[in-house]
Amino acid sequence: MMEALLPLFVVIPLGFAFITAVAGRYIPQFHRIAIPLVFLFLAGLSAWMMANIRENILLYMVGGWEPVNGIPIGIHLSADGLSVLLLVIINTLAFFSAFYSYAYIEQYTSGQYFYALFCLMVAGMNGVAVTGDIFNLYVFLEIAAIASYALVAFGTKKEELEASFKYQVLGGLGSLFILFGIGVLYWATGTLNMADMHKLLGSAPASPGIVFAGVLLLAGFGIKSAMVPFHSWLPDAHSSAPSPISAMLSGVLIKAIGIYCLFRFFFNLFAVSVQFAYGITTLGVISMLVGGFLAINQWDTKRLLAYSSISQMGYVVMSTGIGMILLCRGGDMKIAALAIFGGVYHLVNHAFFKGLLFLNAGALEYRLQTRDLLKMGGLAHAMPVTSATSLVASMAISGIPPFNGFFSKLIIIIAAVRAGFYGLAILAVIVSIITLAYYLKFQRYAFYGKPSESGLPEKDVPFSMKGTMILLALCCLLLSVLVFPSLRNLFLMPAVHALMNMTL
Repeated sequence: MMEALLPLFVVIPLGFAFITAVAGRYIPQFHRIAIPLVFLFLAGLSAWMMANIRENILLYMVGGWEPVNGIPIGIHLSADGLSVLLLVIINTLAFFSAFYSYAYIEQYTSGQYFYALFCLMVAGMNGVAVTGDIFNLYVFLEIAAIASYALVAFGTKKEELEASFKYQVLGGLGSLFILFGIGVLYWATGTLNMADMHKLLGSAPASPGIVFAGVLLLAGFGIKSAMVPFHSWLPDAHSSAPSPISAMLSGVLIKAIGIYCLFRFFFNLFAVSVQFAYGITTLGVISMLVGGFLAINQWDTKRLLAYSSISQMGYVVMSTGIGMILLCRGGDMKIAALAIFGGVYHLVNHAFFKGLLFLNAGALEYRLQTRDLLKMGGLAHAMPVTSATSLVASMAISGIPPFNGFFSKLIIIIAAVRAGFYGLAILAVIVSIITLAYYLKFQRYAFYGKPSESGLPEKDVPFSMKGTMILLALCCLLLSVLVFPSLRNLFLMPAVHALMNMTL
């Protein structure tokens, strides 16, 4: 019974967070070997669930508490196609980042605490994906967020502490909005169970209190996902964190505690509203444009990548928002499904190519001790694996065939055209050209320009870092096959159906 496996995604990383903090003090290599294996197991388990869930919904009642007279009185864990897809992304990227950290973490002291915080962050994100209770979603969200605050400041340098403080202030503000929104919903419905709340809210026009809760939640999750104008914390936090954590923050965290929650609430909890649909789409378009234009002027590699994340998440939100608008208007369901599919597909693709790019930036910083593109150059021969995998990721995120980013962007543009949003389709193409421009700049100044005065490194990065980058580069190519109907229907369409079937 697959539903009995759901608690493992929270219990295992949570347990290993405490085991690692203790055992790592007495067994020097314990955390560096055990934690990647833990996440490899969870990634395999989530992939098996995704291959078998189809359009079913898994429900696990914690403590065996059955509903009484149809009223849920216990805590429920639940998962559908979207939840399981998120579990695959979280745990797969966690495995890659943990394996990459085997050599990378040698720069820092107290590696066991790094891995303990890493496990806490993943446990929180997994909990957000599988919880069926709105308050426990907030609890898991805070577990992930607090662990990420500590990880951003892990190096304890002035820049890192300042970035972590800014992240905590704005993250705390987002959490406050979310908690207030949950409080208003609880006041209006008298329940915290998400399925029960959806049933009580029904399809009737929302009351002013429910609209107010929706605005609070949109602002709160907008901050967590770094949508413009709530994005100011992201460039500092993502550039200051250790590179494996930057990969998790951009590749997974903003999706798990931001984008996923946004979609879950506004598709499956509230009655779908045209006003909110246009508001979400507008946020996506603005983020796509502003993030792209801000990335052009960056010379710090990780800040460039951070602004790029804002832009790419804009694609995801814009496309899914178009699907939401069509659902509200009673438009063509096939086009709505295409738009939502494009958003979900790009969300998956972004996790892998952006995770790879942050690991590439980490490899450059590991060897050169700088993130300034103007202090780099001529590294293609000195660091061939880093150079080749960075080129693959840059082409993928810019939408160059045959890499995965091309197909998801193409689907988003086609969906916008077929839905009648011709202006948005043109903007998507323009931003993709801008994306290609700043990633060509990244390639030129880092790998193909004139070598810097400080000289070239003697060799590439250690095996664990190279191996991780090679595997992620292969994923950027292999994920292109998800555009084929048989694989698309098996892995991605259950997530699309979970969003479109608003009665689940």
